Amino acid sequence: MKISVISQNFHRSVNVWSVGFLKYQTAYHIQQYLANLQSQRLNKEKTLDGTIIIVEHSPVYTTGIRTQGYSESEERRLKTLGAEFYRTNRGGLITFHGPGQLVVYPILDLKSFNKSMKCYICKLEKTVIEVCKSFGVEAERSLDTGVWVKDNKICAIGVHGSRYITTHGIALNINNDLSWFSHIVPCGIPDKGVTTLSQELRKPLTITDVIYPFLQSFSHEFECDMKMLSHEVRKDVVNHLKKENLTSDITEAQLLRNNDLKLK
Repeated sequence: MKISVISQNFHRSVNVWSVGFLKYQTAYHIQQYLANLQSQRLNKEKTLDGTIIIVEHSPVYTTGIRTQGYSESEERRLKTLGAEFYRTNRGGLITFHGPGQLVVYPILDLKSFNKSMKCYICKLEKTVIEVCKSFGVEAERSLDTGVWVKDNKICAIGVHGSRYITTHGIALNINNDLSWFSHIVPCGIPDKGVTTLSQELRKPLTITDVIYPFLQSFSHEFECDMKMLSHEVRKDVVNHLKKENLTSDITEAQLLRNNDLKLK
């Protein structure tokens, strides 16, 4: 499926890199590399567009900076279910990522967008709310971070900012297996549930169905055009991963190939 994002002639642009199915650790190191690259360029007073990484993960539980309730014994229990487990520096408590979930990691310099972290999170929520609306699903904010359909969370948000540069991001449930959430208290909220776009619509959707509406909504909310991440930068990332022994021949080919996004 070819996806086109039409330029709206905004004064800034954001790169898009759809990497497909990738393990969490590899995606995390890609984020760190791009965030460091952006910091280096900014320190040299050179411009560098932000980057959106679009990915789908194998089953993994991740915790944020608040890890209470998830000791080493709990970590071992969750791993016995067949999932990976990582402790991260993002905001929020524990959540799950897995097949059928659209995960997006924006690596942005918030100074370029004139956004505080609070405003940034609100913009991410609004982006997802508009995506849901485009499919006929009424979603909303609540006092708890994320996007909700009534009392069920459809999108988790957990971000990190260092010198205004963001990492981590959102996880929008499309058609993922919700039974994985039954083994945890998602985002530390015991009296609410989880849902997916497919469940709300009572028909199957795929991640591919949602990428284009997401990019449209992100472009509108953040007032930025979209363009493909250059092959040169992708090659730099792959070389970094190889040095860290975090890639294989299959992963390398996957990251360097032209993906199914056609941006203009």
